[in-house]
Amino acid sequence: MNYLTQALREHQELAVFLTLAIGFFIGRLRIGTFSLGTAVGTLLAGVAIGQLNIQVPAVVKYVFFDLFLFTTGYKVGPQFFRALKKDALPQLAITLVLCLTCLIAAYTAAKLLGYDVGTAAGMLAGAFTESTVIGTASDAIGRVASISDADKTSLINNIPVAYAVTYLIGTAFIVWFLPNVGPKLMRVNLKEEALKLRAKIAASGGGEPETLSAYQALAVRAYQVTNPDLINRNVAELEARPKQSRVFISRIRRDGKIIEPNPDTVVRERDVIAVLTRSELLTARGAEIGAEVNDKELLSFPIEVLDVVLTNRSFVGKTIVDLAAMEFARGVFLKKLTRLGEPMPFSPATQVERGDILTLVGATRDVARAAKDLGYADRQTVMTDMIFVGLGIVLGGFMGLLTVTVAGLPLTLTASGGALIMGLVFGWLRAVNPTFGRIPGSAMWIFDTVGLTVFMACVGLAAGPSFFSGLQKSGVSLVFVGIVIAILPHTVSILFGRYVLRMNPVIVLGACSGAGTITAALRAIQEEAQSDLPALGYTVPYAIGNIVLTAWGPVLVAMMT
Repeated sequence: MNYLTQALREHQELAVFLTLAIGFFIGRLRIGTFSLGTAVGTLLAGVAIGQLNIQVPAVVKYVFFDLFLFTTGYKVGPQFFRALKKDALPQLAITLVLCLTCLIAAYTAAKLLGYDVGTAAGMLAGAFTESTVIGTASDAIGRVASISDADKTSLINNIPVAYAVTYLIGTAFIVWFLPNVGPKLMRVNLKEEALKLRAKIAASGGGEPETLSAYQALAVRAYQVTNPDLINRNVAELEARPKQSRVFISRIRRDGKIIEPNPDTVVRERDVIAVLTRSELLTARGAEIGAEVNDKELLSFPIEVLDVVLTNRSFVGKTIVDLAAMEFARGVFLKKLTRLGEPMPFSPATQVERGDILTLVGATRDVARAAKDLGYADRQTVMTDMIFVGLGIVLGGFMGLLTVTVAGLPLTLTASGGALIMGLVFGWLRAVNPTFGRIPGSAMWIFDTVGLTVFMACVGLAAGPSFFSGLQKSGVSLVFVGIVIAILPHTVSILFGRYVLRMNPVIVLGACSGAGTITAALRAIQEEAQSDLPALGYTVPYAIGNIVLTAWGPVLVAMMT
C-alpha cells in the first residue's frame, strides 16, 4: 500500500489515468435507466483517490479544460449563430429566461443560506448539470485580488463538493420533472399534443414526419420497357410522372450496352431500365413498365451512404421537398437528418439549417453531385487540423483575459471562457468554409469527453482531502436547496413559453431540456410523448444554454465578491 501511495504521489500522471479508469467504470453503472455519467463518475473517483493527498499541477486541468470548451463551442457554433435569426427568437427567449432564472436562484439561495462563493458556484454547476461552470468559476476565483491564496484554495475545493451533491438532484429530479410535471403545468396531455403536432406538420407540407427516413425500403429492379405509353419519352418526363413518390431511372441497357442516362435521354422500346424507388411502389406498379428482368450487370452499380454537412447559404431555410425537386437531388434519397448530434424527426416540410448533417443514399455519382451542391462530404478521416485548434484556443484565451466593468462589477470571460467563444466562431467558420478546420468525430470525442473527464479528475484529486469535511458542513442543506433551484427555472420557463410565447407544449419541453443542457431529460420527454418531435425544440436552446450557463461562472463570482 505504501508503494502504491508513493508511486501515485511521485507520478501524478498515473493517478490521473487511474482516476479516469475508475471514473468511467462508475459512470457506466446503471440503476434502471439512470447513470451518473463519466463526468461525475470521474469526479467521485478523483475524490476517493485524492484522499492520498496527490498534488497534480494546476496547468494540467486547464490544458484539457480549454480543449474541452473549444470543442463545445466548435460543435454548437453553426446552431448558435442560427439562433440569432428572427424565426428562432421564441426558443432564444425561453433559453435566456431559464438561464437568467438559474443565476438569480443560485445567487439568492447562496445569500440567504450564507454559502461562500465556491459553494454557490458548485451549486449552480450541479443543479443545472453544467460542468463547465466549475472551470470558469475556479478561474474567476483565482483572479480575485481581495482573497488570500489559502482562501482561494478552500473556495475552489468547495466547488466540487456542492457540484457532486446537487448534480444528482439536477439530473435525476429534472429528468422526472419535465415529462411528468411539465405537461400538468401547461394542462395538456403530452401524447395527445405530440400527435396534434405530428398531424400539423404533415398537413403543412405533405407527409408524416420521418416518412423519408426508412431508406432500407429503397430498391432497384430491372424492367424491359414494353408499355407503349412509356416509349420514346425522355427520362425527366418519366421520372416526373409519379406524384406521390420519387422514382429514378438509374441505368439503361440498350442493344446489349449499358447507358448512364441523363434527364434528356429517350427511352426506346425493348430497353431494359434499372428503376430506383421505394420497394412497395415497385411491387405495386412495376409490372406497368413491362416484364421484370434479372440483369445482374445492369443492377450492379455502386451505392453510397454519405454524410453531407449543409453549408450552401442558398439552401438554408429550404424544405426537404424543395431540395428534392432540385436537379442536383436526382437519384438521391435522405436517410437521416442530424442537428447538433441529435437525430431530428423530419417530413417533406422540414426546413434545413446551416450545419445540419444530411445522410444521403443513392448511386455514388448522384450522391457526389448532391454533396458538391449542398456543402461538403463529411467522409471518414483521421486527420485533425491542429493549427486551427491551437490558434483558436490561443486567440480565445487572449480575448478572455480582458476585463470589462459592468455596473461596478469587473467581468472577465477567463482564458477558458475565451476558448469557448472562439470555438463558436471557429465552428461557424468551418461550416461556412469547410476547406479548413476539420476535427474528425473520433478526435472530437477525445477533445470533448477526455478533455472534460481529465479536468474533473484533477478537480476531484485536488478536492479530495477536504471533500468530506465540506460535505458535512453543507451537504444536507444542499440537497433541498438543489431541488428548489433546479425546479424553479424550469417551472418559470415552462409557464413563460406556454402562456407568454404561446409555444407548442412539445416544443416547450424540448426547449427546456436543451436550455438546461440535460440530454437525458430530452430522452425522457420523448419516451413520455412517444415521439421524437420534442427534439425540434432542443437544438437552439442547447447551443445557447451551453454558452450562457458557462458564462455565469465568473458572473456569479463577481456578484458574490
